[in-house]
Amino acid sequence: MSALLVLIAGPYRSGTDGDPARIAANLKRLEEAALDVYRRGHLPMIGEWVALPLSAAAGSTHPGDAISEMFLYPVAHRLIRRCDAVLRIAGASRGADADERLARELGLPVYRSADELPDLADA
Repeated sequence: MSALLVLIAGPYRSGTDGDPARIAANLKRLEEAALDVYRRGHLPMIGEWVALPLSAAAGSTHPGDAISEMFLYPVAHRLIRRCDAVLRIAGASRGADADERLARELGLPVYRSADELPDLADA
């Protein structure tokens, strides 16, 4: 088996009331999950890694503004179509729920823990 491209889906802005420190904490959780995926021998992807620079280049000034909204979910949905699997981390998130629904519609596996992924670290 070769390495999987795994989209990490979970809360980014959800539950933050727009507080930049809480948004940053959510991104850190996503990135910690990405590290777990990487350590199992796979390639992690987080939609915000692509969407945030794109929205900034387009003129967004903060997460949740009208410009950023044009990128956040559409980028994730384009990425899912290129991924092999989704890792849905815990936490309420309409966006991550939509990511999971799309993954299932596409027939992609959805994992709840990086430990569920095949361990290719020594391969």
